[in-house]
Amino acid sequence: RIHRHTRSCTTWRKPSTFVSDIINCGIYLFSPEALKPLRDVFQRNQQDGQLEDSSGLWPGAGTIRLEQDVFSALAGQGQIYVHLTDGIWSQIKSAGSALYASRLYLGQYQLTHPERLAKHTPGGPRIRGNVYIHPTAKVAPSAVLGPNVSIGEGVTVGEGVRLRESIVLHGATLQEHTCVLHTIVGWGSTVGRWARVEGTPNDPNPNDPRAHMDSESLFKDGKLLPAITILGCRVRIPAEVLILNSIVLPHKELSRSFTNQIIL
Repeated sequence: RIHRHTRSCTTWRKPSTFVSDIINCGIYLFSPEALKPLRDVFQRNQQDGQLEDSSGLWPGAGTIRLEQDVFSALAGQGQIYVHLTDGIWSQIKSAGSALYASRLYLGQYQLTHPERLAKHTPGGPRIRGNVYIHPTAKVAPSAVLGPNVSIGEGVTVGEGVRLRESIVLHGATLQEHTCVLHTIVGWGSTVGRWARVEGTPNDPNPNDPRAHMDSESLFKDGKLLPAITILGCRVRIPAEVLILNSIVLPHKELSRSFTNQIIL
């Protein structure tokens, strides 16, 4: 809860009912005085631990919960303040979240720095939606890019390439007529001619009917959950193969198609 004039706040951690539409982004700036509440909480936990367990081995004795133990006390004393921002924010808990965050950044560029985004020009690649192309990247004029594509330093994109909802990191090469969808292509990786590299969109976009909460686990019932495809650094994908919903670790040279696998 934000007080209109003082900008101080009251905090709740995961409330069971609606409290506010303002969230804590997890970025904190403390003065040295903030160390005193930390000391007080630590000493109180030590005393409680001695009451609970005379052996001194109580596991909670050395635990300090920043938001619950410290922030609540500071907020009650009017000593904690918030900086309200209407900018973008997204959690990064999975690779799928990274693509969603990239989409947010590209959308922000459209509002604040439109000159950073690629434009469709005669003799250049076809641009659909928000696309960033590093000035050193080489993109063939017959390529179709976007929406929501970021191409890094020194990337080479060949003739007839289709690239959508993806991040291509520096030094990667997409050879002629490849199709890359919902994928992160690692540094220095190569995707061969007519290959298709595709993932399943699973970003936490609340306006997308396919959206779902991020899961820290890659597996369910012993099976790899469908998600975006990730190529580690210096991966080589041969021509005319399909890589679908897979994670390829760095420095791997594949020889065939893979679906729903982690290639070690």
